[in-house]
Amino acid sequence: MCGIIGYAGARQAAPIILEGLAALEYRGYDSAGIAVIDADGIPAVHKKSGKLVNLATALQGSLPEGVTGVGHTRWATHGGPTDFNAHPHTDCDNQIIVVHNGIVENYVQIKEDLISQGHEFTSQTDAECIPHLIESYIDQEYSFEEAVRASAREIKGGNAVVAISTRDPGKLVAFRLGNAGGLVVGYGQDELFLASDLPALLPHTQEVAYLAGGEMVTLDNHSANYFTLDGMSVTKTPMHVAYDALSAAKGEYKHFMLKEIHEQPEAIINSLRGRVSFDDLKVVLDEFQISDADIARIDRVVFLGMGTSFNAAMVARSWMESLARLPSEFDNSSEFRYRDPV
Repeated sequence: MCGIIGYAGARQAAPIILEGLAALEYRGYDSAGIAVIDADGIPAVHKKSGKLVNLATALQGSLPEGVTGVGHTRWATHGGPTDFNAHPHTDCDNQIIVVHNGIVENYVQIKEDLISQGHEFTSQTDAECIPHLIESYIDQEYSFEEAVRASAREIKGGNAVVAISTRDPGKLVAFRLGNAGGLVVGYGQDELFLASDLPALLPHTQEVAYLAGGEMVTLDNHSANYFTLDGMSVTKTPMHVAYDALSAAKGEYKHFMLKEIHEQPEAIINSLRGRVSFDDLKVVLDEFQISDADIARIDRVVFLGMGTSFNAAMVARSWMESLARLPSEFDNSSEFRYRDPV
C-alpha cells in the first residue's frame, strides 16, 4: 500500500512530511516524493526511486520552504519504480499536485481524452491522469475544490487522493473512493494533518477523524470541512485515539506480524473502550450510524478483509453464526468488489 502524508499549518511542512513518510515505511514502497508550496505560491516537487533515505539525501541542506505540502511512498503498479513514476504528480503547468493510493480503473480512457485535449504526460502511471483531470475542470472555470470533486466523480476504482494547488496554496483537498486505503485527518493547534495511517500523525496529535468512502475533505491550518462527492455537508467530531507513536509502530517486536499476534488481547480491549458498558450490558457505537430496527432487518453478514484481516474475517464469520445465529460468509476485499453476489 502507498503511504500518504499532508500538512497545512504554520510550521515548515517539509520536515514534518519527511518524518511522516518515515513513520509509514512499514507499508513497503519502492520510491518516495515530497511537494511543498511556498508563501508566493511557488511549488517544489522532489522524488526519488528507492528508499526514503535517497530522497532525504537529495534534499539534505536544501529542504523546500513552505507551510503546505504532501508526501508519498509508492508501491509500483502502473509503471516501474523510477523517479518519473514516483509521486507526487503534477498537471501541465505544475499548478496541481497530487498523491494517490489505489488504482484508477478507467485511466486509459481518461488519459486518451486528456491527450486529445492537448495534455502532455511524463510518466507511465495511472495516478498522473488525476492532476491533469483536475486541471481540465479548472480550465472550465471550476474552483479548485469543485474541480477535485468533479474529478472524483469521474474516476472509477478504489482510490485515496490528496491534492494541493498553487491557486489556493494554503489548502489541501482529499477524497476517498470505495475501499481504498484509509485517509485520517489529524487536528493540531493551528495546523491540520492528513495521512494514510495513524503512525504519521501520532507525534503531533491524537485527535483524528476518518474519511469514509465517497467523502472528501478540504482543510487548511484552522479547519477541516467534510462533504459527500455530491456536495452535501458531513459532520464529523474528532475522536481521541489512545495510542502513542511507539505502540503504533513495531515497538519491541521484530516485525509487524509478531506484534499483531501478541497485541491481540490489548487491541480487543482498546476496541471495546467507550463502546461496551459491562455495568448495564449496553453497546454504544457512535461511529456506526445504524438503528436497532435496521439491525433487526439484517438477514446475512459478509466479512471482508485482506492479509491478516482476512484471517480475522474467517474467525468473525464463525463467531457471528454461533453467537448471533445469522448466516455469514467471508471474502477477500479485493475480489469481492468484482463479484455479483446472489
